[in-house]
Amino acid sequence: MTSVNATFGEVAAERRIASAPFSHVSIELGHLYMEDFEAGPERLREQFRRVAPWVRSVRASWQDRVPGRRARVSTCFLIDDYFSRFSTPAELVPMVLDAAAESDLTIDYLARESACAESDGVELARLVEDRLVDDPAPETNGSRPPVKETGWLSNGARSPQVGAVQAMGREQRWAPPVQNAKRGHSIFVDVELWDEAAGRRTWSCPFLAAVWQLLRLGLLRSEGRLPLRPVPREDAFPGDWDSLPAVVQLNPAATPFSAYTTLSVLSPRFLPVELAVRTILSQVAVDADVLRQVAARSESEGIRLEEELVDRISYVFT
Repeated sequence: MTSVNATFGEVAAERRIASAPFSHVSIELGHLYMEDFEAGPERLREQFRRVAPWVRSVRASWQDRVPGRRARVSTCFLIDDYFSRFSTPAELVPMVLDAAAESDLTIDYLARESACAESDGVELARLVEDRLVDDPAPETNGSRPPVKETGWLSNGARSPQVGAVQAMGREQRWAPPVQNAKRGHSIFVDVELWDEAAGRRTWSCPFLAAVWQLLRLGLLRSEGRLPLRPVPREDAFPGDWDSLPAVVQLNPAATPFSAYTTLSVLSPRFLPVELAVRTILSQVAVDADVLRQVAARSESEGIRLEEELVDRISYVFT
């Protein structure tokens, strides 16, 4: 007879979750879209002049909060190369860096918005889509298809459709939309996450911005691995966007790209987008092991993070 010794274990017990390095706060110094580029360098200078005082204030606040005044603060800047391709990295990036330097600002990391959809073969937007959890309104009857079928996500119940009624049917009267977690009065939000044409999906700006926030918070994993890591800059920037890494580390002395908290200093035109971003993130179920890992890391430094993901994100609209 031959005896066989076998050891069995749960797959979950063997999971390996990659750990990300963390700053205390990631400050987004702005977005750049086609219209900003077309407006010329002065538009960028205006943006950075408005941003600079807030960056100094946030740095000082975190220095007071962290023992030994050794706060880790990183900065980042996002360029839209997803909805429109304009100029080249070789022409555009030096212009952005020069405009920031005029306000004594250093951009530590430069990111491409298209990377929030896909980077190095990893579909980051799909990772987030897979973690969406529907937030059905009370007494929901199931008439509204789930978000993964429609591409639409809301924070409550829509107004019922008013139209023709079947014989012997009950007349459907108009009713207002209702926010699930309202405070007194509803602020109902219905967000389009993507659309599709000819079999090709185009992710919406709010959905990509939600992915962007999750990347900055260090909360995304692909099979336990970090989906992207910043790449140190080369001596010269390439002549096309696809040749530029998803996230470029421009400052070799920068603290980590991901952070326990984020702050974005933006133009008021981004208010509707960021309301949509917060609506989306309120319905994303981040991997529990990743959340525990980040909480343990932060608490070891004496930093207690907010339980709700959206409460780790803050804004200045100026």
